[in-house]
Amino acid sequence: MGCNDKGRFAAQTVVLSGLVAMTSGALAQDAGLGTISITATREERATAEVPQAIAVVGKEELDEKKMFNVKEALQGIPGVLTDSKNGGSDARLIIRGAGLKARYGIREIMVLRDGVPLTDPDSFTKLDFVDTQDIERIEVAKGPGNLFATGSAGGAIQIISRSVFDDSANQIRVGIGNYGTQNYHLRQGVVGETQALALTATHRTQDNDWRHWNEFDTSQVGLKHGLLLSNGDTLESEISYSESNIQLPGGMDEALFQQFKDSGKQTDTSEFWKHQGRYSKTWFFNTRYEMERGNVSFKPRFYYNTWYHYHPVVGIINETEDWVYNVGTDLEAHLRHGSGTLVGGVTVRQEEVPDSRKYLHRDLQTSFSPWPPPGTTTIEQTLSDAKGELAAISSSTSLLTGLYVQESWRPSERWIVDLGARYDVVSIDQKTDELNKFDWATKSYKAGDGLRESDKTYYLPAPKLAVSYRVNEYLNLFGTVAQAGQIPSTSEISSNPDLKAATSRNYELGIKGRSDRWQFDASVYVNPVEDEIVSVRSGPYTTEYENAGKTDKRGVEFSGSVEVSEGWQVGGYYAYSDYTFDSFTESVRDKGVVYGIDRSGNHLPFIPEHQYGVFIAWKSPSGWRARVTSNTWGEYWIDNANSEKYEGWDWITNVSLGYERGQHAVTLNVDNVFDELYAIEVSKEATLDNSGDRNHTAASPRTAVLTYRYNF
Repeated sequence: MGCNDKGRFAAQTVVLSGLVAMTSGALAQDAGLGTISITATREERATAEVPQAIAVVGKEELDEKKMFNVKEALQGIPGVLTDSKNGGSDARLIIRGAGLKARYGIREIMVLRDGVPLTDPDSFTKLDFVDTQDIERIEVAKGPGNLFATGSAGGAIQIISRSVFDDSANQIRVGIGNYGTQNYHLRQGVVGETQALALTATHRTQDNDWRHWNEFDTSQVGLKHGLLLSNGDTLESEISYSESNIQLPGGMDEALFQQFKDSGKQTDTSEFWKHQGRYSKTWFFNTRYEMERGNVSFKPRFYYNTWYHYHPVVGIINETEDWVYNVGTDLEAHLRHGSGTLVGGVTVRQEEVPDSRKYLHRDLQTSFSPWPPPGTTTIEQTLSDAKGELAAISSSTSLLTGLYVQESWRPSERWIVDLGARYDVVSIDQKTDELNKFDWATKSYKAGDGLRESDKTYYLPAPKLAVSYRVNEYLNLFGTVAQAGQIPSTSEISSNPDLKAATSRNYELGIKGRSDRWQFDASVYVNPVEDEIVSVRSGPYTTEYENAGKTDKRGVEFSGSVEVSEGWQVGGYYAYSDYTFDSFTESVRDKGVVYGIDRSGNHLPFIPEHQYGVFIAWKSPSGWRARVTSNTWGEYWIDNANSEKYEGWDWITNVSLGYERGQHAVTLNVDNVFDELYAIEVSKEATLDNSGDRNHTAASPRTAVLTYRYNF
């Protein structure tokens, strides 16, 4: 970090300190501790008393959104960057830089639903089997240092679904909008004296015809069962099935991006892999038991999911010939004692991929190139997403075993001290017989590398010390020192078997304020990461992965809201992020030769230095409500070389207007109200002279969805 950067960071820290002092002396209203969270500590605790940066998106706010995508719920949280190419279940999620390397899905962040992991043992998360219409609230715990986050440097996302015992959640929801948007949802539950049963069914679809190859549809059905036992124990079980079909649109070069900005339409992609997508089927089962005997609680969980996918990507088509399965258990126990709570448990989880196959693209437009001699048939573009000749057969097994323990000690009424740790061991065995592969140098298919095997084991210690101090009835201070390990995914190991697990350490100070009319959260953190796994755009259409020697992440975050008068609320958020490579040599290819280029001192790409937004909300006793939000994603570097910046986007505004009367509710959601045409991501190919092509991913133009909900 240069002298100017250090000065700016110090200034941000001084501003935060001034805010703490100013707020401490100015507040004089009755205060409440606020929303309850369980994600950071595995015990119910008011968010004000959690010594970690967290955010909770509640039921009322979720009801104001169309919730086609988890992204919609997570916009407006400082330090959380989220976008979507398709608008369906393909959300990309980054928390304080973790997850940046992912081109599809979520990596480096633990995602759970009702305490059950959705994240695979190798840290990869798919959201295509999550029914976004059946969400009660979402909790976000940022950074390493909570007991749920197995091997996750970025933290944890906990999705809480509607309880089987909540008969007030019964509803029918119908939504329709532009670009072929349709949403149909049914939730019917019956609650008896000792048992409850709830059925959910959802169908969502979008044509997205403003862009080439951009359709999405999903159908989901789930059945929940709850049992109340005579001794107060509860047993909840759920089984669901989903089918999801996502077309993943390609990016644009400068010319196509200008056409998009002029017309609002993306009629083609400059990528010659024009038919990428993911078409999946998933069965998901879990059962959770809770019992309490005196001061001891026991919460065992068992979960199982099995899935199939057909996944055309760059150069190849992936298909799981036999269904993949994940099976796991989490045995959690709580001991309440005179000065606090002791939490401990065991996690075991395994993923088995018995027969995964890769195929060449079948339908191709080709041309003949005489160079290099004796000539090559070069691929110009795909003509469909149909599979052709077999390219590879592979199998893999990932096994995660972990122990966790945390003492939450309350030495006095004002203090809470969390001292704990996780220790996880992840073993990944892979075997691949590669028959054919795509060669980037000649842009053609050629013979593969044959049989190769790998056997990797990663050890992930994750200690934590965190302290919360209640200054008065309005304010809580906190400090955290925590560590987490981050392993590469199986696909990343396949491309680079030498990848090491990253180690992320977080040092954070913050303040939380709560009252009946206002609330705020503010924190400053320093987060060095050793061996961070970074992505390198080594060609126009390919990404490879390497370990950086070390990255330094420093930031300041603030969010808050205040009720300015009866029914009116305003708020906003701000994040300052200064993320740099402390030590990193990037591999850059040129004419078949690999050069090591020093990127030390450069900023991480795609992460804006400034991220901020505001909102205003109104709710009338007559049943009317409205919310206007506006978000800004500042400029960022588009490559590891820091050769160019993209200006980002300013004040993209979304509006929600609703009316509720009795059992009926109508909501109109308009996103990108002013129809701004911009890119949600710009990246650049790594070359020796920094002349690589820019690739633009378009953001959605204005969309509108009208939703009717009937509660019964």
